[in-house]
Amino acid sequence: APPRYRYYQNACTQSYSYAWWDWARWEREIDWMALSGINLAPAFTGQEAAWQRVYHSLGLNQSEIDAYFTGPAFLAWNRMGNLHGWAGPLPPAWHLKQLYLQYQIVERMRSLGMITVLPAFAGHVPQGVLRVFPHVNATRLGGWSHFDCTYSCTYLLDPEDPMFQVIGTLFLKELIKEFGTDHIYSADTFNEMTPLSSDPAYLSRVSNAVFRSMTGADPEALWLMQGWLFQHQPDFWQPAQVRALLRGVPLGRMIVLDLFAESKPVYQWTESFYGQPFIWCMLHNFGGNHGLFGTVEAINHGPFAARCYPNSTMVGTGLVPEGIEQNDMVYELMNELGWRQEPLDLPSWVTRYAERRYGTPNAAAASAWRLLLRSVYNCTGVCVNHNHSPLVRRPSLRMDTELWYNASDVYEAWRLLLSAGAELGSSSTFRYDLVDVTRQAAQQLVSDYYLSIRRAFQSHALPELLTAGGVLVYDLLPELDSLLSSHSLFLLGRWLESARAVATSDQEAEQYELNARNQVTLWGPGGNILDYANKQLGGLVLDYYGVRWSLFVSALVESLNSGSPFHQDQFNQAVFQVERGFVYNKKRYPAVPVGDTLEISRKLFLKYYP
Repeated sequence: APPRYRYYQNACTQSYSYAWWDWARWEREIDWMALSGINLAPAFTGQEAAWQRVYHSLGLNQSEIDAYFTGPAFLAWNRMGNLHGWAGPLPPAWHLKQLYLQYQIVERMRSLGMITVLPAFAGHVPQGVLRVFPHVNATRLGGWSHFDCTYSCTYLLDPEDPMFQVIGTLFLKELIKEFGTDHIYSADTFNEMTPLSSDPAYLSRVSNAVFRSMTGADPEALWLMQGWLFQHQPDFWQPAQVRALLRGVPLGRMIVLDLFAESKPVYQWTESFYGQPFIWCMLHNFGGNHGLFGTVEAINHGPFAARCYPNSTMVGTGLVPEGIEQNDMVYELMNELGWRQEPLDLPSWVTRYAERRYGTPNAAAASAWRLLLRSVYNCTGVCVNHNHSPLVRRPSLRMDTELWYNASDVYEAWRLLLSAGAELGSSSTFRYDLVDVTRQAAQQLVSDYYLSIRRAFQSHALPELLTAGGVLVYDLLPELDSLLSSHSLFLLGRWLESARAVATSDQEAEQYELNARNQVTLWGPGGNILDYANKQLGGLVLDYYGVRWSLFVSALVESLNSGSPFHQDQFNQAVFQVERGFVYNKKRYPAVPVGDTLEISRKLFLKYYP
C-alpha cells in the first residue's frame, strides 16, 4: 500500500455504534478491519476503570467519581471533556465487563498486526480534584452544545500546573501496566471547546504539556490528535494558533487526523499541518444517521491530491464515521482507495461491487448501483451528511426538503432492485440493500407529503390537508415501519435489547435502556441535541416519528377548524411531552424481524412509486 497507515474509528463511534457491543460483535468488527487492511485503530474500551483507580489513588471519593462519569451511551463526550454526569453513574459491573472486553480487543488487534491507539490525559478533571488539591490551577470551560453547567462546563487543569504531569503520567502508566502499549496515544483537549487564550505561546505550552505527560510514562510516545477543532472553529484557529499547537510537539511525534478531508480539508491551509504527519480521513457520517449519502468523487481524488501536495506530510488514509452500519459501499470504496496509486473508474468499480456484494452478476442490480453512484452518492461541494429529512426531524412549517440529487434516480434504482428480487432474493446483502433503498424512497415521499400538508394549510384547504396528513400518518409511516421491522439490522429492539443485555441487574437494564433511547431521540434531558443521532428503525418510526407527525397534523387541522393561528412554540412544548414519553414508555420492542422484506417493498412500490 502506498501510505503507511490505514486508520479506522472516530471518538464518537464508541458511543453511537459500539456502546453495547459484546465480544462476539467486536470479534466480527476486528475481522472486518483485518480483511480491509486497517492497521491503526483506537482501543478505548474500559478506560473508565483505569481512571477510577487513578481518581481513588488521588483521594477522590466514589460519589465524586459517580458525579463525573456519564452513562454508557454518552462516554465519548465525557472523555472529550464535553459532558459529565448525564445518564450516569457507571455501575461497578460496567467497569469489570468493559475491562475484560478491552483485554480481548487489544489482544486480537495486535495478533492481526494492528497498532492499537490508547487514550491519554487531555487535561479534563472531575470537580473532586479541586477539593483534594485546593491550590491546583483549573479553569471551568463553557457549556457545550446547548448543555448548561448541570452536565457540562468541565474543569480543565492548567497544563503548566505540576498536577497535570502527575495525573497524565499516572493514568498512562496504569493503562500500560494493564494492556501493554504500541506507543501511540490519543488526546483531544479542545474538541468543540474554545481555549482560554489565543496566545500562540499559551497554545504551544498546552500541547507540549499534553505530550510530556505521555513521554513521562512512555519515552517513545506518539500523539494522535483529531484535527476536527481546526475546521470546527476556524475563527479561533487561525494559522498562527494552529502552528503553535502543532509545533508544541517535536516534529514527527504527532499524527493529526484531517478528520473531514473529503469536504473541509485542513492540510491545504496549514502547509500540510506545518510539518506534522497527517492521515487523510473520510468522516462521511454524523450521529450514525440512516440515509443514502456519499461524496464519491471527492474521496476518489482527495487522497491522491493530498499525497501530491507540495512537501506533503500525509502518512495514510482513514475512515472516521461518527456511526457505522450504514452506506457500506462508501466504506468499501474508501478502504480500496487506501491501496491504490491513482483514482478508480467509479462506474466500473461499482458494477463489480454489486457482483461481489450479491455473489452473482445481475444487470438490473448493477444499473441500480450506477444510478445511485451518480446521484445520491455523489454530493459535491461542502457536503455535511446530517439527515435533515422531515421524516426524522421535529415537525414545523419551516422544514428543509432540499436534496443534492435527483429524487427520480432513487425511485428508478428502487424499481431496478425490486426487479432483481427473483434472482437475488436469497442474498442477505441484497435484502439489506433493498430495505435501505426502499427506506430512502419512503423518506423522499415523506418530504412530498409534508410539502402537500404545508401547502394545504397555508391555502386553508382543509380537505387536502386531511387527505395528505391521513396518508402520511395512517399509511406511509406504518408501511415504512413494517418494512424496517422485516430486517434485523433496522430494528429498534436490537439496539435496546443489546443495551439491556450488558446489564447484571434489572436496575442496570433500565438505566442502559434509557441511555439507548435518549441517545437516538432527545440526546440530553431537554432535547439538547434533539434528533442529532436519528435512526430509521422499526418501532421508532411508528412510536416516535409517527406520533409526532400525528400531533402536528392534528394541530394544523385544529388551527384551520378554529381559525386560530398555529404556534410553533406551543406545539414544541406539546411534542416534547410526546418525545419524552417515548424515552420512558418501557415498551419492549422485538429484536427479531417479522415479515418478508421483498413482499413489503413490492407492496410499497405498487402503492407509492411516482
